[in-house]
Amino acid sequence: MNRKRTALSAAAAGTTAGVVGLVLIAAPAGADTTPPALPETTAESLVASVLTTDVPALSGTVAVSSDLGLPIPGLPTGDEAARIYTDGEGKARVSLIEGDGEKTLVADGATTWLWSSADKSVVKYTGGARDKAGEEQRLTDPAAAAREFVTAMGDESTLSVDGTARVADRPVYQLVVTPKPSERTLLREVRISVDSETRVPLRLEVLANGSAAPALSLGFTEFTPGAQDASLFTFTPPAGAKVTDGNAEVGKHEPTEQQKQDLLNAIKPKVVGSGWDTVYVGTVPADLLESEVTTEDKGGREGGKTTGLDLVKQFGQPVSGAFGTGTVITTKVGTALVTDDGQVAVGAVPQQVLVDALGQK
Repeated sequence: MNRKRTALSAAAAGTTAGVVGLVLIAAPAGADTTPPALPETTAESLVASVLTTDVPALSGTVAVSSDLGLPIPGLPTGDEAARIYTDGEGKARVSLIEGDGEKTLVADGATTWLWSSADKSVVKYTGGARDKAGEEQRLTDPAAAAREFVTAMGDESTLSVDGTARVADRPVYQLVVTPKPSERTLLREVRISVDSETRVPLRLEVLANGSAAPALSLGFTEFTPGAQDASLFTFTPPAGAKVTDGNAEVGKHEPTEQQKQDLLNAIKPKVVGSGWDTVYVGTVPADLLESEVTTEDKGGREGGKTTGLDLVKQFGQPVSGAFGTGTVITTKVGTALVTDDGQVAVGAVPQQVLVDALGQK
C-alpha cells in the first residue's frame, strides 16, 4: 500500500469535511411579518450573550438550504431538514433524511451511534473517535456556526442590531455582521437571528453581493426549549443490522503524526489576508491530484470514478494568467482556483484576489 497516498487521501477527506462545516452557516426559516416588541439592546451586548450562553435542553427542526449558483458536493441543492434533540448536557439525537432513507445519530455521553436505514448499517464510536461522528451533529447546529463566525470575523466587521423578527414562532433580535469597506469579499452581510429568551442563535443567513435572497442558510423552523425524554438518547441496533466498530475504522484510516507532517510539508499551507478576504493557498501533491475519486449521488450512493483534478474541472472553467493555466470554480459566496501544476487558492473573494494571493505564495 502506498502509505503517502493513504495519508494524503485521509487528510484530504478530513479537510473537505471541515470546509463543508465552515461553509454551512445560514437559513431562511419562515418568520412572521409583525416584528415583536423587545427591550432595546446593543450589538456588543447581543454578541456577548451569544458567545456565553449555554444551549439548553431542546427539540427542534433545523432547515438547511443553499443557492450558490453551482452544485457543490456535500452541500444541499434545495431545502433539507434535520430533527434534533439535546438534553443540554452533552447528549443528543439528530435525524437526517438522505434520499430514500434516513440517517440517525445518537450520542448518549459515552457512545455515539450512527444508524443508516438505507443499508441497515450501524457504526458505533466510543471515546475520542466520537468526534468523527460528531460532524453530522455540528452541521446542524446554528449556535455553534454563529459563534465560530462572529469570533473569526469580529475585528474586520461592523456589528448592528436591525430590529426584531420571529423565527420558528420565537421573538428574535436581528444581529447583522457586515464587512468593513476595506474588505474584498463576495459577501454583503451575515444575519444572525438571536432568540430573545435563551440567546441561542436560531437562524443564520449569508447574503452575497448583488443578491437579495440568502445564498446559504441554516436555522430552526421549530424550536422548543425544555427537558427531553431520556429514551431519545439511547440506542439499540435493530435486529439484522450490520454493526461496525467506528473506532477501528478511524484508527485504520487516520494518518500518523509523521504522515500528517509529510502532508503539511507537501502542501505548504499559507494564509494570505485576514477576516472576510482571507485566502488559503497551498500546493496539492501530484499523486493526490491524480488519485482516483469515487463520486456519490444525492442519496449518498456510490457513483462513478474519476481523478481529483478531473472532478475539479467538471465544476469549473479554464483560466490562465501569471500562475499558468488552471480551473476556477465560482459560486455566489466564494471562489477556488486550482492550477494544472497543483497550486490552490480558496476564499470568499473575487478571482483577482486569489490571483494576487498566489503571487504572494
